Amino acid sequence: MINRKLLMGMVGGGPNAFIGAVHRMAATLDGRIELVCGAFSRTRNKSIEMGKKLFLPPERVYGSYREMFRNEAKLPEGKRMDFVTIATPNNMHYPIAMAALEAGFHVVCDKPLATSMEEALNLAKKVKSTKLLFCLTHNYTGYPLVKEARRIVTDGKIGKVRRVVVEYPQGWLATRIEAKGQKQALWRTDPKQAGISCCMGDIGTHCHNLAEYITGSEIVEVCADITTFVKGRLLDDDGSVLIRFKNGAHGVIWASQIAVGEENGLKIRVYGETGSLEWAQEEPNSLIVRWANKPMEILRTGTSFLSPAASINTRLPSGHPEGFIEAFANIYRNFALALTRRIQGIKIREEDYDYPNIHDGVRGMAFLSAVVKSSAARQWVNVSTEETN
Repeated sequence: MINRKLLMGMVGGGPNAFIGAVHRMAATLDGRIELVCGAFSRTRNKSIEMGKKLFLPPERVYGSYREMFRNEAKLPEGKRMDFVTIATPNNMHYPIAMAALEAGFHVVCDKPLATSMEEALNLAKKVKSTKLLFCLTHNYTGYPLVKEARRIVTDGKIGKVRRVVVEYPQGWLATRIEAKGQKQALWRTDPKQAGISCCMGDIGTHCHNLAEYITGSEIVEVCADITTFVKGRLLDDDGSVLIRFKNGAHGVIWASQIAVGEENGLKIRVYGETGSLEWAQEEPNSLIVRWANKPMEILRTGTSFLSPAASINTRLPSGHPEGFIEAFANIYRNFALALTRRIQGIKIREEDYDYPNIHDGVRGMAFLSAVVKSSAARQWVNVSTEETN
């Protein structure tokens, strides 16, 4: 039995980082988690600078993740970190996660899981052998009405799914801002840090994860066209993918970071035999349900008409906007519930806790690898994972 907060360490998320601050806000929103240590930058001075801003004791601010894992592992339970959050460029996800698992720490990691299928499968094997918990922050699945959409599909209310359309347009990379030193653009467009893809790896993987989450079916085949429009850029900034699902549904994913004027336009539409669903991240408190033989419905967050899956992930009364941080916090809360029970010695089934896990990470890497291969070959490619081999 534990009567304390879960203790969190962080790698990355230093000065001028974007997603690190989001992780910290989301993790602590419910009062279940406390940040106690970190290696916030590749340089010790910047890590120390960040630690001061976060009011951490100097001895718990480290110059490297290996130093942090080594020193934290020596501390008694209840003082050492219980898990680590990885908020770094993509190329560091694998080595940091592997080192954390080897040191005996549970992991929360940004997506994509890794930069290759080999790395993803190695991590999956390590998670299985260590029996440690692993959460991947595909945070859009944390929205209440995304969970409601999943329930509607799972319950068969719109009939068999026939078509899925997911789009994620952004416009922030419409010019080569990485050449001017913009930090977020610099690493995302650098193959050495981002891996095999920029646009599809950064936001296309969210489209993939959302499509599989809501439909409950895996994408098994893709035909992709990814493009680099901005001259001098080394990775893709736009892509379109035809997709085929295991359940027979077809669809399309469009992701772009050169769509001028767009901000964060993630939207999904799911068409079944008797009805359809539409959800947009920029208007997250509404789920549009259209029927073949009755008037359209608009479901709203916080109302009494929603399923338990949506209701327990709703934080405010109806009419009060909920958004990105709250959805992100739902992922952390569900992970924290599972981890608390694990520390208590209670046997759990990870699938009973609704947060993206190592399987979702492997699925995402398989999708991304297939997309890049398909675009280069200009042909359909199977989305294959050897996770169970």
